[in-house]
Amino acid sequence: MTTIALRAEYRSDSPFVATARPRISWVVETDEPGWSQRRVEVRLDDDEAAVLDTTANVFVGWPFADLDEAPHEVRVRAQSAAGDWTPWSAPLPVRSAIVADWKAPFIGLAAPERPAQPVLLSRTIDIRPGLVDAVVHVAALGAATVEIDGSEIDDSVLGPGWTSYDSRVLHDSVDVTARLVEGEHRLSIEVTGAWYTEEYGFGPTGTRVYGDQPSAALELHLRYGDGSREVIRTGADWTAAGDGEIVESGIYQGERIDLRLVGEKSGSPAAVVLDDLVPVARISEPVRRTGELAVQEVLRSASGGLILDFGQNLVGRLRITVDGPAGHEVVIRHAEVLDGGELATRPLRRAAATDRIILGGGECTIEPRGTFHGFRYAEITGWPAEFDPECVRAVVLHSDMRRTGWFSSSHEGLNRLHENVLWSMRGNFLSVPTDCPQRDERMGWTGDAQVFAPTATTLFDSAGFLASWLDDLAAEQSQRDGIVPFVVPDVLRFPVGPMAAWGDAATVIPDVLAGRLGDTGIVARQLDSMRSWVDAIVPFVGPAGVWENHNQFGDWLDPDAPSDAPGAAKTARDIVATAHLFRSASLVAGWMARLEVDGADGYRALAERTREAFLAHYVTPAGRMASDSPTAYSLALQFGIVADQPMREKLGERLADLTRRNGYRIATGFVGTPLILDALADTGHGDAAIRLLLQTDFPSWLYPVTMGATTIWERWDSLQPDGTINSGEMTSFNHYAFGAVADWLYRRLAGISPAADAYRVIRFAPVVCRELDHVEATLFSPSGRIEGGWRREGAQVRLRLRVPAHATADVELPDGRKLSVGSGDHSWTIVEQSEVFAPVAFWSTFRDVVDDAEARAAIWEPIEAFSPELAATLRRRIEWTLQDALPAGLFDVPPHVQDQIAARLMALNERRGLHSR
Repeated sequence: MTTIALRAEYRSDSPFVATARPRISWVVETDEPGWSQRRVEVRLDDDEAAVLDTTANVFVGWPFADLDEAPHEVRVRAQSAAGDWTPWSAPLPVRSAIVADWKAPFIGLAAPERPAQPVLLSRTIDIRPGLVDAVVHVAALGAATVEIDGSEIDDSVLGPGWTSYDSRVLHDSVDVTARLVEGEHRLSIEVTGAWYTEEYGFGPTGTRVYGDQPSAALELHLRYGDGSREVIRTGADWTAAGDGEIVESGIYQGERIDLRLVGEKSGSPAAVVLDDLVPVARISEPVRRTGELAVQEVLRSASGGLILDFGQNLVGRLRITVDGPAGHEVVIRHAEVLDGGELATRPLRRAAATDRIILGGGECTIEPRGTFHGFRYAEITGWPAEFDPECVRAVVLHSDMRRTGWFSSSHEGLNRLHENVLWSMRGNFLSVPTDCPQRDERMGWTGDAQVFAPTATTLFDSAGFLASWLDDLAAEQSQRDGIVPFVVPDVLRFPVGPMAAWGDAATVIPDVLAGRLGDTGIVARQLDSMRSWVDAIVPFVGPAGVWENHNQFGDWLDPDAPSDAPGAAKTARDIVATAHLFRSASLVAGWMARLEVDGADGYRALAERTREAFLAHYVTPAGRMASDSPTAYSLALQFGIVADQPMREKLGERLADLTRRNGYRIATGFVGTPLILDALADTGHGDAAIRLLLQTDFPSWLYPVTMGATTIWERWDSLQPDGTINSGEMTSFNHYAFGAVADWLYRRLAGISPAADAYRVIRFAPVVCRELDHVEATLFSPSGRIEGGWRREGAQVRLRLRVPAHATADVELPDGRKLSVGSGDHSWTIVEQSEVFAPVAFWSTFRDVVDDAEARAAIWEPIEAFSPELAATLRRRIEWTLQDALPAGLFDVPPHVQDQIAARLMALNERRGLHSR
């Protein structure tokens, strides 16, 4: 059976595209092994056809005349190398969302009574007989909900979304033909301030950087069977009412709803706020309600409050069904964790995260519409009757990207880690890629997005989402002489210089989208942004060729940095900065050459000068980095700065040594964490990478899992071992940056990585480890469904790979075999060598036991049982690569506990059939 899945541009959830010449992509699913494409035939409305002699299947150029705004259908079929044609794909609806002559002004309240006052804009419309097509195009400075006759026209929320409003405003397009029969209808737009009127900044107060009042613009395009057309636009003939049921609404503060105010409002003439702002069509999926969670447990706080636990840290809001007298108020507060049995609101800082609902009398079901919260727990006060948890649901919100990645293994902690990354991406990919979804921030921090981009493209089809955000990045950058701001959209407006790793989002993310998803067009579109970022750095480079003596975030949130100084990392900031200059200059040079744009040689020369300076300043001939830290070694190795193989081996050995010395606990921050596992595995230390990955002691990826985390934390110890919340001002429990490790689970543990754009060639080289019994991953790539992994079967390990049609794979098996295969299902069996143990005893050295998990457990368990505090102290103090015997480092462990350790080690030897020392 052969089928074809077809898509135009980025979205598969809407026929509307933001171009008159949409690129098309398709995936062929077939049981025929080795299938490959020779050519395709594309049909438009069964009226036009084009045969393309191409092997491409991702973002293929539009072969017809420009689309107009009328609805069309496109189909495709593919011919194999053997000459056989597939069946035609199902017809794909497609139409242009471009409004060629936008004239609708933005309208709002003529005399608002308070800042950020929600507004209901409305008018009546008359539909003549013979309507054949009706499309609403709506834009907002704020968040808009459009209704016809009291019913919402689509299922999106908080639309059209947050952009750099000073430069770019989006419009949504919705087909409403089925809603408009002949006669009179009521057309309305409810607008809340949302991101447009929010008060941004750090401190007790914030600043409204965009404007004080929300507004909206709308065009309703009508087409009749007789060929006539009509456009209904917002204007002064609309009414504006500021006394609707949503009284107050803010992203940080929450929403106040008064249900006594439900009903038609007379309003007054709307004011034209802006008449020269032309919005652009959306290219990414909107925010939607994507799920619901029921209450898992009802708790009573120490102060008597009613606290609901949903069992999962999520982003969204509550929908409640409640019956009570008019004027009665129900208050809902939100938080991610509890502190002493109460909602932990300190980490929220200035954000109140509170929704207030004043009942109108009688039963109602209500959900806030202009806000969202990050929470696992919600405290409800003022419930008017006996509480029934079935009356409450947590509604999950995020940009509705299509999920593409699934992972599972025999290690439940690892599975939960992967699930935590998914939830953090969902919650923070909400209109823009934010750092966190709960406190008075929720901003598009560029560094977070940069390090997480590869993982984002693995877990979800995030091409449109990130491409839209890159439009904003380029717009902000163009106002700052090429410097990328810390956050996009830039609501902080800090006058700062270039910030390494953060500004590199300009170069790295387009490269990721091209390599992972095959979108080379995004690089062509962003090339000026990429070049201007590198150009902006050059004046800050010193005469020696290194980027130093300038303010940098560096390896942010290194676990050894003080809570109140998250940038005080072990790795020198100039190492981080110079390494990123090399990478960005290399990326720009490579893409300019590939796109045949003049000037590549200059950036290539800059990259080489930077490499030479980096090696001269930061790498010794003995294979040591000037900053003897895991991040420094990882940067030198993974950015390709050190190309000499013997030197790479030295650096890798030292990195592995540092990892062992630290007891296989994390010692990296934002910059180093996404790199370290690859740096270890690529230099022959895959065993160390696995031990680091599976570590459960603080700090580690799995430590939060052991503490009950359901999302990725901002700090390695956002919740400390004693259950208290980290005292740092920044303490989020939903921050995806450290979740970048999930990409490694697919690429290295399951073995699925791209060897060519869009996975047209797959590299299958899984890391098989003794600690796991099986690993499986499924990835819906642009080339089709890929499945890979491995499973133990007695003394053997069976590896399995499914290669999609029109793709091939380069296979590297753990036993050294290398081969290439075509599409279809493949499997191989290897025999794993038995693990060899040496006898261990209390007089063994730390180096003897560092790589022996059972021996380390025999040491730690008696100490933990005696004193968790002593165990924590020793974990921080011990260097596991010492040649000293165990007693030298455990001198403050009481003799009876030392005896227990010695007995356990002796029992371990006996169980392994070894003679004790």
